[in-house]
Amino acid sequence: MDFEALHSANFKLLDDAVDDWTKMLGKLADLKTDAKDGLHGKAIKANWAGVNATVSRAFIGKTAGEFGDAHTQAESIRNILRDTQGELKTQQRLLKEAVERGRNNHMSVRPTGSGFTVTPNPDPAPANGQKDVDALRDELEGILRTATEIDSTASTSLKALVDLTDYGFSGQKYADRDAAANAIKEAENLARIAKKNPEDLTVKEFDALNAGLKKYSGDELFAERFAEQLGPKGTLEFWAGITDPNKNRDVYPARREELADLQKNLSLTLATATQADTPEMQRWKWEMTDLGSQPINKNSTTQGFQVMSNLMRWGNFDDQFLKSYGTELMETEKAATSNGRHGATVWTHMGMNPNLNRTGEDSGSDPMIGYLKALSNSPDAATDFFNDPFLSKDEDHDFKTDKGAKESLSNFDYLFEERDWPPEMDENRDNSISGRNNLALALEAATTGHPAGEMPTADTPPHNADQAKLMKNIVESISEDNERLTEYGFMSDSMGQIASEYLPDINRAMTDDVDKDTDRLFPLAGAQAEMEHRDVTRFLFTVGQNEEGYAAVEVSQQAYMANLMDYHLNPDLPEDLRYSKDPQFVVEQVAHGSGEVSGTLAQARAEAVAGEAEEKDKAYEHSVAQWKNGISGVVGTGVGVGTSFIASPAGGAAAGGAAGTVTSTVLEELFKDAEGKAKDEAGPVMGEYWESGLQKNTKYTEMAAELAVAAHTRDDLADAGEWARTGAQSGFRASEASVNSMAPDLKTDI
Repeated sequence: MDFEALHSANFKLLDDAVDDWTKMLGKLADLKTDAKDGLHGKAIKANWAGVNATVSRAFIGKTAGEFGDAHTQAESIRNILRDTQGELKTQQRLLKEAVERGRNNHMSVRPTGSGFTVTPNPDPAPANGQKDVDALRDELEGILRTATEIDSTASTSLKALVDLTDYGFSGQKYADRDAAANAIKEAENLARIAKKNPEDLTVKEFDALNAGLKKYSGDELFAERFAEQLGPKGTLEFWAGITDPNKNRDVYPARREELADLQKNLSLTLATATQADTPEMQRWKWEMTDLGSQPINKNSTTQGFQVMSNLMRWGNFDDQFLKSYGTELMETEKAATSNGRHGATVWTHMGMNPNLNRTGEDSGSDPMIGYLKALSNSPDAATDFFNDPFLSKDEDHDFKTDKGAKESLSNFDYLFEERDWPPEMDENRDNSISGRNNLALALEAATTGHPAGEMPTADTPPHNADQAKLMKNIVESISEDNERLTEYGFMSDSMGQIASEYLPDINRAMTDDVDKDTDRLFPLAGAQAEMEHRDVTRFLFTVGQNEEGYAAVEVSQQAYMANLMDYHLNPDLPEDLRYSKDPQFVVEQVAHGSGEVSGTLAQARAEAVAGEAEEKDKAYEHSVAQWKNGISGVVGTGVGVGTSFIASPAGGAAAGGAAGTVTSTVLEELFKDAEGKAKDEAGPVMGEYWESGLQKNTKYTEMAAELAVAAHTRDDLADAGEWARTGAQSGFRASEASVNSMAPDLKTDI
């Protein structure tokens, strides 16, 4: 900074800017509150239908969130400006004080060009002569250097913060200029370390890199600058080098156990970086995708996809990047497998290759595994990916229909049904399950609209057409060949979660209602997964043979049933939303539908525990009991419905009141029964499974109807419990006929 510029600076414009941003913060705070409580709150409770249910509702939610981000970004800008304002004023004061001290010590300071000169007076001279002159010069230069750094880092931080997004606002918050400047500085320092030749990396540098990435992985300025400075090729070379024991004889033996942490921290950092819309990151994402099919260096057989996919297992990567990356990855696999004719042996792990994945789940050689894990955290990208075509019927391939004609395959078809997965082992030398398990997690995200492993919330949009289409494909695929799931039972927890969020669709399918009158019985916002009764029965019978899959559907079905009872027995339900004017018929039909789902699951459970009744049965009860903590926070928000049920005004109102009471009470009874049975000394004999399931389902359904009547003080519905009992028993018994007629090949003689 010029001497004269600082010495004579008038900070009024900067003062005004700080004041203006402070006032803006107040206005944005009000808008943020209005958007959250007003716009967003009303959107959640509104009765959306058709395209509005999936597009407009989600758009309003995103728009409301932008007001929050706008407030956060404005606060960061104000804080950086305010901090810069104070620091520059301090440096100006120090400069003037130094000049004044020099004058008192018989020295003159004059601006010259962009700098200054310190001249000693001839008579009297400074006390210590030239020594004082040099000291004053050094002090002034130090002040100017500090002011220059303040000004420069403030400018860099503000520009970087604003450049993070092309549209909308960044949600990154900084308390002052130092926080933003330090994030950028640390990113550049750590990128320099990561750029080093692996042979030259020290243990101290490894620790600094790991600690820095852990601290700053969620910081947008840091992540963008780190990724941009390291570059796509540098990123690949760094991870391939640091995981190779032959490349670093010091770090690898000393920090082998910490590589998993570094992998996670680096993945989280890169995920944050890809959310930035800067030109540098756009180029980074394009170059990384382009490098995917290329060897990481001329002497390597390892491709870029194999390295990068292991740095995608954590965090929320940019959707468009994941889509482009996935498209190129599938094109590479098509070429390597001759359009799926051969197994994906190109990704087979060879003994001499280092493990690019350090989690112990698999070697990391198959890039599909890490990529699918990334999709499990990014629902929209996952939905698009699985619905994208893998092979058209016009391409040269061997996949044919039952009639011998070539068929087209989507990415879902190929990965779920046709791919010959390369063998993988975990750290215990057992066959790895991570490939298909990550596939199940990615499908969970793709069909539900939220990251795998999470529960739906009031903000989760109703299912759109692409999600519903994928759900239909999953159900039909498992119905066609149940071994696609039974051979890989570890996928069933995700399949159970998926089913739990499509219960309106499942219940509709099981009514066999051609004219769709029962759509009002099972209300649904958004797109419906159009499924056949036969496929749904076979799907549920298969999922229910795994205790975790069973628990997910059974618990959610009871919650859904209780919600439905409350919904339909609410006297304030608008007339055009009512299924029938006869409450007895409504209660019986709700109970029948719930009974058939639970009965199908009960038969699947009996199938699974045959031959190991007591031990296996306790595992089922334990899985049901485990849902107690996971579901408690979202009871009454349409659990098991993908939030599509609580989408009407009546449902929205009930969610905060009676529905919570009815559903909570029913589930408390369910969990109490499960916990008690899991502790019993003796399990039931096979002949008792059916009767036990029938009795419990009847109890919960009858309880739900009676609680709903009480919650709405319906004195005119004294017999609702009896209606529910007979309906539940009818549906439960009907499930036996459905399974026997629709899935006889899936049953064994017990």
